[in-house]
Amino acid sequence: MTQASAREAPAAAESVPAPHRFTLRQRIVLRIIITAGYWFIRIIGPTLRMCVSREDGAQQTVGERPLIGSFWHACIIPSTYMCRNLGVRVMSSNSYDGEYMGRIIRKFGFVAVKGSSSRNAVRALLGLRRALQEGWTVAFSIDGPRGPRYKVKPGPVALARSSGVPLTMFHMAVDRAWVLNTWDRLIIPKPFSRVLMRFGKLIPVPPDASDEDLERYQQELQDSLDRVCKFADENVSQVGTPEFHESSPEARG
Repeated sequence: MTQASAREAPAAAESVPAPHRFTLRQRIVLRIIITAGYWFIRIIGPTLRMCVSREDGAQQTVGERPLIGSFWHACIIPSTYMCRNLGVRVMSSNSYDGEYMGRIIRKFGFVAVKGSSSRNAVRALLGLRRALQEGWTVAFSIDGPRGPRYKVKPGPVALARSSGVPLTMFHMAVDRAWVLNTWDRLIIPKPFSRVLMRFGKLIPVPPDASDEDLERYQQELQDSLDRVCKFADENVSQVGTPEFHESSPEARG
Protein backbone atom coordinates (compact mmCIF):
# COMPACT_ATOMS: atom_id res chain seq x y z
CA MET A 1 0.00 0.00 0.00
CA THR A 2 1.36 3.39 -0.94
CA GLN A 3 1.77 6.16 1.58
CA ALA A 4 -0.70 8.26 -0.41
CA SER A 5 -3.43 5.63 -0.26
CA ALA A 6 -2.75 5.12 3.45
CA ARG A 7 -3.26 8.81 4.05
CA GLU A 8 -6.48 8.78 2.01
CA ALA A 9 -8.01 5.95 4.06
CA PRO A 10 -8.90 8.00 7.16
CA ALA A 11 -10.56 10.64 5.00
CA ALA A 12 -12.71 7.97 3.36
CA ALA A 13 -13.63 6.65 6.78
CA GLU A 14 -14.69 10.06 8.04
CA SER A 15 -17.15 10.40 5.15
CA VAL A 16 -19.55 7.97 6.86
CA PRO A 17 -22.42 10.03 8.27
CA ALA A 18 -23.14 9.84 12.00
CA PRO A 19 -26.44 8.14 12.88
CA HIS A 20 -29.18 10.07 14.70
CA ARG A 21 -31.09 7.13 16.15
CA PHE A 22 -29.65 7.47 19.68
CA THR A 23 -30.99 9.51 22.57
CA LEU A 24 -29.18 12.62 23.80
CA ARG A 25 -27.84 10.67 26.78
CA GLN A 26 -26.59 7.88 24.52
CA ARG A 27 -24.87 10.39 22.23
CA ILE A 28 -23.11 11.99 25.20
CA VAL A 29 -21.96 8.59 26.48
CA LEU A 30 -20.85 7.68 22.95
CA ARG A 31 -18.70 10.80 22.73
CA ILE A 32 -17.07 10.04 26.10
CA ILE A 33 -16.38 6.39 25.20
CA ILE A 34 -15.05 7.25 21.75
CA THR A 35 -12.71 9.96 23.05
CA ALA A 36 -11.44 7.82 25.93
CA GLY A 37 -11.06 4.74 23.74
CA TYR A 38 -9.19 6.59 21.02
CA TRP A 39 -6.72 8.24 23.38
CA PHE A 40 -6.18 5.05 25.37
CA ILE A 41 -5.17 3.14 22.23
CA ARG A 42 -3.15 6.09 20.94
CA ILE A 43 -1.17 6.38 24.20
CA ILE A 44 -0.78 2.70 25.09
CA GLY A 45 -0.09 1.48 21.53
CA PRO A 46 3.44 2.88 21.14
CA THR A 47 4.51 1.26 24.43
CA LEU A 48 3.63 -2.27 23.29
CA ARG A 49 6.44 -4.66 22.34
CA MET A 50 4.96 -6.22 19.20
CA CYS A 51 6.13 -9.17 17.14
CA VAL A 52 4.66 -10.78 14.02
CA SER A 53 4.89 -14.52 13.42
CA ARG A 54 3.63 -16.49 10.41
CA GLU A 55 2.83 -20.03 9.42
CA ASP A 56 4.21 -21.27 6.09
CA GLY A 57 1.97 -19.97 3.33
CA ALA A 58 0.66 -17.02 5.35
CA GLN A 59 0.48 -13.42 4.15
CA GLN A 60 3.88 -11.76 4.12
CA THR A 61 3.06 -8.27 5.46
CA VAL A 62 0.39 -6.83 7.71
CA GLY A 63 -0.67 -4.49 4.91
CA GLU A 64 -0.92 -7.11 2.14
CA ARG A 65 -4.12 -6.75 0.11
CA PRO A 66 -6.69 -7.68 -0.99
CA LEU A 67 -7.44 -10.39 1.56
CA ILE A 68 -10.38 -11.48 3.71
CA GLY A 69 -9.18 -11.39 7.30
CA SER A 70 -10.69 -13.00 10.38
CA PHE A 71 -9.81 -12.58 14.05
CA TRP A 72 -11.49 -13.05 17.42
CA HIS A 73 -13.38 -10.07 18.86
CA ALA A 74 -11.37 -10.30 22.10
CA CYS A 75 -8.22 -8.90 20.47
CA ILE A 76 -9.84 -5.95 18.68
CA ILE A 77 -7.89 -3.34 20.69
CA PRO A 78 -4.33 -4.47 19.85
CA SER A 79 -5.51 -5.28 16.31
CA THR A 80 -6.77 -1.71 15.89
CA TYR A 81 -3.36 -0.31 16.75
CA MET A 82 -1.34 -2.84 14.75
CA CYS A 83 -3.41 -2.44 11.57
CA ARG A 84 -3.99 1.30 11.78
CA ASN A 85 -4.02 3.55 8.69
CA LEU A 86 -4.21 0.66 6.22
CA GLY A 87 -7.74 1.44 5.02
CA VAL A 88 -9.03 -1.99 6.07
CA ARG A 89 -12.78 -2.37 5.57
CA VAL A 90 -14.48 -3.86 8.62
CA MET A 91 -18.04 -5.07 9.09
CA SER A 92 -19.49 -2.97 11.91
CA SER A 93 -22.59 -3.91 13.87
CA ASN A 94 -25.60 -1.59 13.95
CA SER A 95 -25.84 -2.08 17.72
CA TYR A 96 -24.91 0.58 20.28
CA ASP A 97 -21.69 -1.30 21.12
CA GLY A 98 -20.91 -1.62 17.42
CA GLU A 99 -21.45 2.11 16.95
CA TYR A 100 -18.82 3.29 19.41
CA MET A 101 -16.32 0.63 18.30
CA GLY A 102 -16.95 1.56 14.67
CA ARG A 103 -16.31 5.24 15.36
CA ILE A 104 -13.12 4.50 17.30
CA ILE A 105 -11.62 2.37 14.54
CA ARG A 106 -12.50 5.00 11.92
CA LYS A 107 -10.19 7.35 13.80
CA PHE A 108 -7.41 4.81 13.14
CA GLY A 109 -8.00 4.71 9.39
CA PHE A 110 -10.42 1.80 9.13
CA VAL A 111 -13.61 2.02 7.08
CA ALA A 112 -16.72 0.64 8.76
CA VAL A 113 -19.26 -1.19 6.57
CA LYS A 114 -22.58 -1.36 8.38
CA GLY A 115 -24.18 -4.74 9.02
CA SER A 116 -23.80 -7.86 11.13
CA SER A 117 -24.41 -11.59 11.04
CA SER A 118 -27.99 -10.95 12.16
CA ARG A 119 -28.98 -7.64 10.52
CA ASN A 120 -28.32 -6.21 7.05
CA ALA A 121 -25.81 -9.00 6.42
CA VAL A 122 -26.44 -9.18 2.67
CA ARG A 123 -26.01 -5.42 2.19
CA ALA A 124 -22.80 -5.44 4.25
CA LEU A 125 -21.36 -8.42 2.35
CA LEU A 126 -22.07 -6.66 -0.94
CA GLY A 127 -20.23 -3.61 0.36
CA LEU A 128 -17.27 -5.74 1.43
CA ARG A 129 -17.20 -7.50 -1.94
CA ARG A 130 -17.08 -4.11 -3.68
CA ALA A 131 -14.16 -3.12 -1.42
CA LEU A 132 -12.30 -6.31 -2.41
CA GLN A 133 -12.87 -5.53 -6.09
CA GLU A 134 -11.31 -2.12 -5.45
CA GLY A 135 -8.24 -3.82 -3.99
CA TRP A 136 -8.83 -3.35 -0.26
CA THR A 137 -8.51 -5.91 2.50
CA VAL A 138 -11.66 -6.57 4.53
CA ALA A 139 -11.79 -7.98 8.05
CA PHE A 140 -14.26 -9.69 10.36
CA SER A 141 -14.19 -9.93 14.13
CA ILE A 142 -15.49 -13.37 13.34
CA ASP A 143 -17.30 -14.23 16.58
CA GLY A 144 -18.91 -10.78 16.95
CA PRO A 145 -21.04 -8.90 17.63
CA ARG A 146 -22.38 -11.05 20.47
CA GLY A 147 -20.82 -14.47 20.15
CA PRO A 148 -20.76 -17.34 20.66
CA ARG A 149 -17.14 -16.72 21.65
CA TYR A 150 -14.44 -18.31 19.47
CA LYS A 151 -16.98 -19.67 16.99
CA VAL A 152 -16.52 -19.01 13.24
CA LYS A 153 -19.50 -17.74 11.27
CA PRO A 154 -20.08 -18.39 7.54
CA GLY A 155 -19.74 -14.82 6.18
CA PRO A 156 -16.01 -14.77 5.31
CA VAL A 157 -16.10 -18.14 3.53
CA ALA A 158 -19.11 -17.15 1.42
CA LEU A 159 -17.38 -13.86 0.57
CA ALA A 160 -14.21 -15.71 -0.43
CA ARG A 161 -16.19 -17.91 -2.83
CA SER A 162 -17.98 -15.00 -4.49
CA SER A 163 -14.91 -12.73 -4.71
CA GLY A 164 -12.07 -15.16 -5.46
CA VAL A 165 -9.99 -13.52 -2.67
CA PRO A 166 -8.34 -15.91 -0.18
CA LEU A 167 -9.00 -16.10 3.53
CA THR A 168 -6.40 -15.01 6.07
CA MET A 169 -6.60 -15.18 9.85
CA PHE A 170 -4.64 -14.04 12.88
CA HIS A 171 -4.67 -13.81 16.63
CA MET A 172 -2.98 -11.29 18.92
CA ALA A 173 -1.92 -12.54 22.35
CA VAL A 174 -0.93 -10.13 25.13
CA ASP A 175 1.20 -11.22 28.07
CA ARG A 176 -0.13 -8.60 30.51
CA ALA A 177 -3.68 -7.36 30.09
CA TRP A 178 -6.91 -6.46 31.78
CA VAL A 179 -9.55 -8.98 30.67
CA LEU A 180 -13.12 -7.72 30.90
CA ASN A 181 -15.96 -9.88 32.17
CA THR A 182 -17.83 -9.58 28.87
CA TRP A 183 -19.06 -12.23 26.43
CA ASP A 184 -15.83 -11.97 24.41
CA ARG A 185 -13.44 -11.61 27.39
CA LEU A 186 -12.12 -8.42 25.80
CA ILE A 187 -8.33 -8.01 26.12
CA ILE A 188 -7.06 -4.54 27.14
CA PRO A 189 -3.24 -4.46 26.99
CA LYS A 190 -1.36 -2.94 29.91
CA PRO A 191 1.44 -0.48 29.11
CA PHE A 192 4.70 -2.08 27.91
CA SER A 193 3.08 -5.49 27.40
CA ARG A 194 4.43 -8.05 24.95
CA VAL A 195 2.12 -8.71 22.01
CA LEU A 196 2.46 -11.59 19.53
CA MET A 197 0.52 -11.45 16.26
CA ARG A 198 0.32 -14.87 14.59
CA PHE A 199 -0.91 -15.27 11.00
CA GLY A 200 -2.25 -18.55 9.66
CA LYS A 201 -1.83 -20.08 6.22
CA LEU A 202 -3.98 -18.52 3.48
CA ILE A 203 -7.10 -20.48 2.52
CA PRO A 204 -8.33 -20.08 -1.09
CA VAL A 205 -12.00 -20.91 -1.72
CA PRO A 206 -12.83 -21.86 -5.35
CA PRO A 207 -15.75 -20.04 -7.00
CA ASP A 208 -17.44 -23.35 -7.84
CA ALA A 209 -17.40 -24.60 -4.23
CA SER A 210 -20.68 -26.22 -3.23
CA ASP A 211 -22.58 -25.39 -0.05
CA GLU A 212 -21.20 -28.62 1.39
CA ASP A 213 -17.69 -27.49 0.46
CA LEU A 214 -18.33 -24.19 2.24
CA GLU A 215 -18.98 -26.04 5.48
CA ARG A 216 -15.61 -27.74 5.10
CA TYR A 217 -13.82 -24.44 4.45
CA GLN A 218 -15.61 -22.90 7.42
CA GLN A 219 -14.28 -25.72 9.60
CA GLU A 220 -10.81 -25.20 8.12
CA LEU A 221 -11.01 -21.52 9.07
CA GLN A 222 -12.14 -22.52 12.57
CA ASP A 223 -9.22 -24.93 12.91
CA SER A 224 -6.76 -22.30 11.66
CA LEU A 225 -7.97 -19.66 14.11
CA ASP A 226 -7.83 -22.17 16.96
CA ARG A 227 -4.29 -23.08 15.94
CA VAL A 228 -2.92 -19.52 15.66
CA CYS A 229 -4.65 -18.56 18.91
CA LYS A 230 -3.01 -21.47 20.72
CA PHE A 231 0.41 -20.66 19.24
CA ALA A 232 0.22 -16.96 20.13
CA ASP A 233 -0.97 -17.60 23.68
CA GLU A 234 1.77 -20.16 24.29
CA ASN A 235 4.61 -18.04 22.83
CA VAL A 236 3.80 -14.42 23.66
CA SER A 237 6.14 -14.48 26.66
CA GLN A 238 9.03 -15.11 24.23
CA VAL A 239 8.60 -11.81 22.37
CA GLY A 240 11.95 -10.05 22.38
CA THR A 241 14.01 -13.25 22.38
CA PRO A 242 16.12 -14.28 19.31
CA GLU A 243 13.25 -16.50 18.12
CA PHE A 244 10.69 -13.72 18.34
CA HIS A 245 12.18 -10.35 17.48
CA GLU A 246 10.06 -7.27 18.14
CA SER A 247 8.89 -5.89 14.83
CA SER A 248 6.90 -3.12 13.21
CA PRO A 249 6.36 -4.34 9.63
CA GLU A 250 5.23 -1.01 8.19
CA ALA A 251 5.70 2.56 9.33
CA ARG A 252 2.15 3.93 9.41
CA GLY A 253 2.34 6.86 11.78
